Amino acid sequence: MQSSARKAFDLTDESLAVRESYGRHRFGQSCLLARRLVERGVPFVEVAMDGVAGAGNGWDTHRQNFNAVQSLCGVLDSAWATLMGDLEQRGLLDSTLIVWMGEFGRTPKINLNAGRDHYPNAWSTVLAGGGIQGGQVVGATSAAGTQVEQRPVSAPDFIATICSALGIDPTKQNPSNDRTAGRSARPKPQRQAVT
Repeated sequence: MQSSARKAFDLTDESLAVRESYGRHRFGQSCLLARRLVERGVPFVEVAMDGVAGAGNGWDTHRQNFNAVQSLCGVLDSAWATLMGDLEQRGLLDSTLIVWMGEFGRTPKINLNAGRDHYPNAWSTVLAGGGIQGGQVVGATSAAGTQVEQRPVSAPDFIATICSALGIDPTKQNPSNDRTAGRSARPKPQRQAVT
């Protein structure tokens, strides 16, 4: 935090119109902050989405799924679209990998509380920028959404795709800077990631 990246946290440098385009809520302003950090060379930025009015426990929609998802998408859509557009306009999208995901999906069948429960069999993720070829869908589920029927992607393959896009060899062990082993020089990442 002793770098020029510190200045990124002062969002008053941005015009009111830019701040409004991201959405005047925590997630929108966090996406704006992510763009500002990427501009300053911060190699990894995570933006979490929580605390959305009308969404209960966020994407954990065990109850009233449809109302919660409508509230969540009302916050997500403009902030995410503005972030991607801003990165593209500034020439940063090709060098910034955006990963949009959760850790599992939601049941295709609605439960007795008008919600969806945890479902690890099939779910969607989105990769954008960072050299990823856009405009494609990889894999497909059954009509009921219960099983992956075409081109399943395992978690290790998904992580390998992210690593490859970031210029990291997924077949190589990448040890941390363990104090007992001494500090090793970290290679400078070729791409940045926003998750």
